[in-house]
Amino acid sequence: MCTVCGCSEGETTIEGAAHSHSHDHEHPHDHSHDHSHDHEHHHHDDKTHDYGQGPAHAHAPGLSQSRMVQIEQDILGKNNRYANENRSYFAEHAILALNLVSSPGSGKTTLLTKTLTDLKDTLPLSVIEGDQQTANDADRIRETGVKALQINTGKGCHLDAHMVGHAMEPLAPEDKSVLFIENVGNLVCPAAFDLGEAHKVAILSVTEGEDKPLKYPDMFFAADLMILNKIDLLPYLNFDVEKCMAYARRVNPSIKIIQVSATTGEGMDTWYQWIQATHQIAMIGYQPKLAAVDADAKAA
Repeated sequence: MCTVCGCSEGETTIEGAAHSHSHDHEHPHDHSHDHSHDHEHHHHDDKTHDYGQGPAHAHAPGLSQSRMVQIEQDILGKNNRYANENRSYFAEHAILALNLVSSPGSGKTTLLTKTLTDLKDTLPLSVIEGDQQTANDADRIRETGVKALQINTGKGCHLDAHMVGHAMEPLAPEDKSVLFIENVGNLVCPAAFDLGEAHKVAILSVTEGEDKPLKYPDMFFAADLMILNKIDLLPYLNFDVEKCMAYARRVNPSIKIIQVSATTGEGMDTWYQWIQATHQIAMIGYQPKLAAVDADAKAA
């Protein structure tokens, strides 16, 4: 069992994949290392992780603190190798990958479906949807007309880079597109697991309390952008926006903050501008392979 969040081993299923996540199969981008999911280090039972804030302060029967730290390093090191391969693939194909993270109930899926509806005619989009069970959110996303692929993690509390890499083959996002990865609702473990994304986007609802960045500092430290959602509810709540933003910047002085309401649309244009500007950066240096082939043919 994970000594941080309590998740336990459960078989992950990836929609459209030939096998469950625990079996060997090829990625569209080759992974040069073992795909066999070494059970000692890969499955959720062993996962103890801490996002660079000192050694883990957890205890497990039969494991010393030093052994737990070693397990953590092995797990995260293996994940990071997969993440780097994902990142290389995204860069090669000019895919802007955004990892959306939040607590349950933050309005993450509503924000995402609104975003897809408004941007689908201006940018090629796709979604990897992470949940422990059901394909309900993926079905909601597909209703927008944007292709989505569901990953169910079972009892697992987060997506990892290997799951995302395997999802790329059936999803097949377009070159020069934006890939939204909606992570499992959890502000603990997803902070530690790099998926190869360009940016983590932390979504915080005004219904959750302004001290959330202090309670979950690893996530807000890891995020490049915080979206403060459901601001249409502020007149009905005792929520101090300035204090919340100050707390977030105390944890991460460079974090960008956008205030939005996915329900009323307030602030959404600022969010869209951030996506479009970040997408332009992702396309810098992009050279499609077909163009290179055509150039070689002309030279011959």
